[in-house]
Amino acid sequence: MSQSFSYAISPAECEARLRLHSLPELGPRRFRKLLTAFDSASAALSAPASAWRALGLPAACAEPRRSAEVRERASAALAWLEADAHHLLMWDDPAYPGLLAELNDAPPLLFVAGDPGLLERPQLAVVGSRRASRPGLDTAQRFARSLAAGGFVITSGLALGIDGAAHRGALEVAGKTVAVLGTGLQCLYPARHTQLAADIVEQGGALVSELPLECPPHASNFPRRNRIISGLSLGVLVVEASPSSGSLITARLAAEQGREVYAIPGSIHHPGARGCHQLIRDGATLVESIEHILEALRGWQAQPPGGPLSAPPQPHPLLDLLHAAPHSSEALATASGWPLSAVLAALTELELDGRVACEAGCWVGRAG
Repeated sequence: MSQSFSYAISPAECEARLRLHSLPELGPRRFRKLLTAFDSASAALSAPASAWRALGLPAACAEPRRSAEVRERASAALAWLEADAHHLLMWDDPAYPGLLAELNDAPPLLFVAGDPGLLERPQLAVVGSRRASRPGLDTAQRFARSLAAGGFVITSGLALGIDGAAHRGALEVAGKTVAVLGTGLQCLYPARHTQLAADIVEQGGALVSELPLECPPHASNFPRRNRIISGLSLGVLVVEASPSSGSLITARLAAEQGREVYAIPGSIHHPGARGCHQLIRDGATLVESIEHILEALRGWQAQPPGGPLSAPPQPHPLLDLLHAAPHSSEALATASGWPLSAVLAALTELELDGRVACEAGCWVGRAG
């Protein structure tokens, strides 16, 4: 069984909390109300229905708490936790992520597949449209790549579009990324990202959900999970979003939680830029380069995947190599002697500055 809840909780209490967690209409606030009133989940389950009613809890919560179905769900969750990479973090666990614990409606339980320690590291959320343009996808991937190479954990929602591009950008530089799901961890959605989810865990990242393991996709759960994405993160970068995008919900929640909000502008003729423009009008930081994000986070020490990155000397050695001949990223790492993660991070900055371009799989230097 995962050591994530071995801090001060018995297997019986863990099973009782899992039973509470699977009850209908029992959200984070009601869950905490029960634990506060009865001191433990075990005592709450044993209490009469009248005691639950006295707390203002509906019959839909109380009636099924001793049912065979609820017991079976808890047993299945305990069996899932037997795997080494599977963990359960509880709101009163010292290992529970501190930033998330600040929320009034912080999840009482978090299922984690992968490394739960990542949730305490400095994170930046990168979110945006599911139907993003190719330039939007490229921008999300480049920013995530550079931020991850600089040591930040990239957090997103595993959705199609910008989310997937952000996760992939982090993985490209051997960085860490966290995917917060709007389903249970045994019901990955979208199915198209099943391999991406596996890659995230395999490369030292984490999948996270507050929902029961077998919970299928429900439209109402995706806005709900957005508070976790923003709550775990120091700031949220919105790359491309329409005014009705769920990414704007994440940005609004981030602002309410006291997090930084960043938005990348676009053409006034592109519908996908309108949500970002709205955020900027509302006070979000307009972002054109990675420095605009880092300036607001100078006090946070992020550790790059390969250790601290030294500032490249001037004149830029990569530009010297690229002006001499096109190179692949791997060839640049070999020729410069830099770690590949440092090369990719530098190329991202140079590309955003318009000083290099990737053509047919090779990088070339631009004049000027």
